[in-house]
Amino acid sequence: MARKLALVLVAGLILAAPAAGDNSGKLGAVQARIAAARAKEARLSAQISDVTSQIRSLETKVGDVSQKLSILERDLALHQQRLNRLNALFSFETERLNFLRSQYARVLRQLNLRMIDIYETHDPTLVEVILESKSFQDVLDQLHYLDAIARQDKRIANAVAVARDEVHVARERTKTIRTRVHSEMQVVAVRTQQQRDVKNQLLASQGSLAGKRKRQKGQLASTREQEKVLIAEADALAAEDARIRGQLAAAQGAGDTTPSSSGLIWPVNGPVTSPFGYRWGRLHAGIDIGVPYGTPIHAAASGTVVLAAWTGGYGNYTCIDHGGGMATCYAHQSSYGAQVTQGQVIGYVGSTGHSFGAHLHFEVRINGNPVDPLGYL
Repeated sequence: MARKLALVLVAGLILAAPAAGDNSGKLGAVQARIAAARAKEARLSAQISDVTSQIRSLETKVGDVSQKLSILERDLALHQQRLNRLNALFSFETERLNFLRSQYARVLRQLNLRMIDIYETHDPTLVEVILESKSFQDVLDQLHYLDAIARQDKRIANAVAVARDEVHVARERTKTIRTRVHSEMQVVAVRTQQQRDVKNQLLASQGSLAGKRKRQKGQLASTREQEKVLIAEADALAAEDARIRGQLAAAQGAGDTTPSSSGLIWPVNGPVTSPFGYRWGRLHAGIDIGVPYGTPIHAAASGTVVLAAWTGGYGNYTCIDHGGGMATCYAHQSSYGAQVTQGQVIGYVGSTGHSFGAHLHFEVRINGNPVDPLGYL
């Protein structure tokens, strides 16, 4: 009893790595990984849903900004067209004003020349006009002609001057309108560029989120594939464990069912480096006893060998039926034999199967189900 208590205390003090030789332990680990994969899948799905919502929100904002930008671009185009027409009109009015100025200057020169001619030429008197005319009608025609010339010169000069002034006023008005339209167009251009910048920023954010969602979907697909592999592995481990239990049940049912008359002895002499029970999310279905490589393994009690073969993560694995539904199993052996007398060597300590170093993994199974060996030693 003292030995048993001491070993329990040693097991509690030693920091031991989890033994992974038994299928129930491996199955628990795989199931824990499946649960972790499913949690990751749920987390990724939630993240993808959140990113999708953000993308849709950005798409709505991009649509609103695009609509505003379209209106501003049309307004800017209309202002540009109007400014182009005003520029063309201003150029035309400038050319017309220059032409009328030249025309007015030409008319003034003609009037000046006519005034000089009149001044230098002896002005005929009314008596001379009458004497030189052949008839009274000729007199009237001569007088009317002279007066018409004078009035025509004045009318031309006045018309050209009025046209020149009107064109000048129109040109100045066009210039004012052109300046105002140009200012309005600058304002619209600034607002248009601002909307373009906002749209580009939104599109960049949308592209970044789309890339993030794509990566998350890739991770989700990878996680789902990993989950499938883990589920297949768990199914295989469960099937292997069920097969072992079935083999034990069949062998024990066909053999002697009389309970062993004495308790079990320790198969090897060493500290318990890893006790029975759940830890790290899985069941460790036996105890690990730390001993050197090659240490002889003794049968814990007399019985019949019902299983002696390489068995998955157990490596070299031996199970002995002791009657009454009790069996002891020994894993990670370097070799095994058929000796079944209590205390006789049935194999040697190794590190076969899924193991992190030389030790004996020792199990006690009741009707194929693992129980804590310390309760039977």
